Parts: sequence; C-alpha cells; structure tokens
Amino acid sequence: MSNKSIIVIHGGAGTINQSSMTNEKEKEIRHSLSKILLGAKAVLENGGTAIEAVTEAVRLLEDDEIYNAGKGSVFTDKFTNEMDASIMDGKTLKAGSVCGVATIKNPIKAAKALMEYNNNQTVMLSGEPAQNFAKSQGVEIVDPSYFYTAHRYNQCVLAKEKAANKAILDHDGENNQIKQKQEESNVSTTTTVSVSISNGDGYPLDNNKKHGTVGAVALDQYGNLASATSTGGMTNKKSGRIGDSPIIGAGCYSNNNTCAVSTTGTGESFIRAVVAYDLSAMLEYTQMSLEEAGNKVIHTKLPLVDGDGGLIAVDKNGNFIMPFNTEGMYRGYMKVTDIEPNVFIYKN
Repeated sequence: MSNKSIIVIHGGAGTINQSSMTNEKEKEIRHSLSKILLGAKAVLENGGTAIEAVTEAVRLLEDDEIYNAGKGSVFTDKFTNEMDASIMDGKTLKAGSVCGVATIKNPIKAAKALMEYNNNQTVMLSGEPAQNFAKSQGVEIVDPSYFYTAHRYNQCVLAKEKAANKAILDHDGENNQIKQKQEESNVSTTTTVSVSISNGDGYPLDNNKKHGTVGAVALDQYGNLASATSTGGMTNKKSGRIGDSPIIGAGCYSNNNTCAVSTTGTGESFIRAVVAYDLSAMLEYTQMSLEEAGNKVIHTKLPLVDGDGGLIAVDKNGNFIMPFNTEGMYRGYMKVTDIEPNVFIYKN
C-alpha cells in the first residue's frame, strides 16, 4: 500500500484578475475549495479508492453554485442547462461519460454508474437516454428548474444582447474581443469568442462568477489513479454543443502506468489536441517528467490550436502538477498527510 495518497481539484481556469476580486468573494472561493478538498481527503483517509475520491470531489463542486457544473451550470442559447461529465479508472481503463443532460442532479454520478454498468460495454450516453439510464441506476433526477440561478440566467441574457450569436467562454474573456472578432469575420453563424460583459451585479462574465470546467484527480493508498471532469459548458452555447469534458482522452484520462488528468479551457482546442491523453502518452513513450510534459502540453502545444486553459494531473508516484496559460485557475491539493488544504487562485 502507498502513503502517497493525494487529491487534486480544479474549478476552472481563465481571466481571474486579483484586482477585480473582492475580499469577500475570494474568501468564499478559498473556503469552498478547502471544504471540497477536506471532503475528498476524508474518502482517501477512510480507505476509499481514487474513483470514490474524485467522484466525491466533483459531486461537491457540482453542488456549489460558484462553479460552472451541476447546480451552477450556465445557460444555452435556448435558456436550458445542458451538462457533461466523465470519469476514468486508471487501474482498469474503464470509463463513463454523459453529455447534454438536463435532469441529473450530479452528472458525475451518472458517468460513474455507466462506467460500472454491464462491464463497461457502453462508455458514453447523451441526452434523454443518459437521463433514463441514470434514473434506472438510482442516480438522483431533478426538475430542470433545480439548475436555475439568477446570475447565470442574467449572464445569458446579457450575452445575447451584447454578443448576438456568440457563445461566451465561461472560463475566459477580454474586453474588446466582440468588436475585434466582428471586424475580422463578417459571418453570422454561431462563433465562439471571449468577452467581458458586466452583468449588473458587479461580476463581469470573465471574472468571479463563472469558471469553466471542474475536475479532480487522485492517487489512493492502493496505488490506483482516477480522474473526473464535469461542466455546464459555455454561456449562450448552441444547444447540443459538446466540449472536451465528457470526451475520454481530451478532457479526462487516467492510466495507472502513467497519470490521471482533468482539463479545463477552450473545449474545442482541447479536443483537437487530445490534451489529456497526450500528457499520458508523453510519460509512456518518452523520458519526460510529469512537470515537463504538462508544461509542454499547456504552454507549447495547446496554443498552436488557439487553446487556453489548464489541467491538473497526478502520476503513479504521487507527483502532481497544476499548469495553466491563463491569468488564473481555481485549484488546490491535499495529501493524506496534510492537515490543511492547499488552495490557489492566481498565477502567482
């Protein structure tokens, strides 16, 4: 058995400027991250598996309105909530994924149930069939109104008013991107841009109240790795759009021989770069360290496909990384030997 057990979490990466963060909001976020880490660490301390630990961590992230997953999910262009989640077991390479779900209280639980069902003959389910499956497995189903939060709704209203057919990346934004993108491209089709819009309650869309994907990675006392990822997508995204979060190898990957990975950022770029698996492959086929591989993926390879964001990863030896190429990333870790959680928001 290993004494290197660790849980690492993220709550999204993006333009998180310290100058625009109130003391109260920062304290709230740090307290939330700490509470989630303590909850997941308790699972590991009590002999739980890495799968159980990442499921609990992501469940707690989904239940907190701060994060863009579960209860805090953003709205689509049809003012609906469509959520995605995935999970992977590094010991067996089994995985489960759900996407476009609207009535599953904790999508990560549905992903886990699918991973464990029927010897994993089905890895991914979407929409109503995913919801029906979750219900059949005893996963809690709620009315879609459960996911309504006023600030998320207002964000979508403002995105429609200010950004027309643009889908707003929840994890990032820049003040004059809308005008710039419109000048660069005279197209009317749905396009993804980054933008900062005040929503009237003191939080621009690119700052304190929205953060992209959430996720967790863990190494347990038995030497097994696991990863889990969950998201509500992008504000004003086209209904039916799927990002990297539920895609094994892009937003989530775990292999006991290498590492466990969960990502957050511009989903389409993470899909194109197959980020999560790429990191694992570097460890498997080269002599690179986890840190070297993570930095190459995030700072060298991802920008080549116009990608920004970050990831968390832990390897089979208990080494962990939390690289990102944005202004900040909500993140933290806790080893079973730690008394206090370690949480971070900004680049430094």
